[in-house]
Amino acid sequence: MRVIDVEHLGRPHVIGCWQVGEALVDPGPESSLDTVLAALGDERPRALLLTHIHLDHAAATGALVRRWPDLEVYVHERGAPHLVDPSRLLASAERLYGDAMERLWGEIVPVPEANVHPLSGGEQVLGMQVAYTPGHASHHVCYLHETGTAFVGDIAAVRIPGVDLIVPPTPPPDIDIEQWQDSIGIVEGWNPERLALTHFGAIDDPLPHLQLVRERLSEEAELARKLSEDEYERQHRQRIATQSADEEAAAEMIQCVPPAYQWRGLDRYWRKRAEREVTATQ
Repeated sequence: MRVIDVEHLGRPHVIGCWQVGEALVDPGPESSLDTVLAALGDERPRALLLTHIHLDHAAATGALVRRWPDLEVYVHERGAPHLVDPSRLLASAERLYGDAMERLWGEIVPVPEANVHPLSGGEQVLGMQVAYTPGHASHHVCYLHETGTAFVGDIAAVRIPGVDLIVPPTPPPDIDIEQWQDSIGIVEGWNPERLALTHFGAIDDPLPHLQLVRERLSEEAELARKLSEDEYERQHRQRIATQSADEEAAAEMIQCVPPAYQWRGLDRYWRKRAEREVTATQ
């Protein structure tokens, strides 16, 4: 079991692909695929286990299946159709990333339906227990390995070496703070021995870390509710800069949690919540 640093855009500690036996958990973007393949060498994975289909976690999926046509892909049932036909996923991502799409994420290759195994939560897959864990994304799952390591995607937030700050990633469109807090509780209920983060690496003190994620998630949500996008971005960058060992560590964190996407996801959450509250009173 190891984390492969995909060195996204040439920078370390931004995206990690976990190799667990014959499986890869979240292979990362196609733009970094050569790094993953070089790390694998002659090893050939049997399956991809996706926590969710956001491009930083899963954009290399189709290219890997094209390379190895019998590769099995496990993903939540809500995300599965978008692997087979990524047109809606791409349209949504292009609104967010614009002309930077290809540079950031590379080629998005459709996955044949026969390779895709939809999950709903509660399954056992290659020695992993699966749990449905929405909040960051409506199709997010986490995996608990039989050794006690929990592969948690973005539920357990971002922790970068050299940055004394935990930041939950909150891009649009699916952020739901209440569901996210519930999903943290699901992972806590596993009482894992270790957390495997995509951004970045292993956490050997899982329960204290998850409690800090709870606190930081609430803090970020309140900041986005109170601040304009420009002010949120200014404070976000300042918080990271003041709690980073150096400029490179700060740049790694900003690449993981770009401030504009952070605010937009949380702002959308607050607007949707307000709409629900109005509807409930009518």
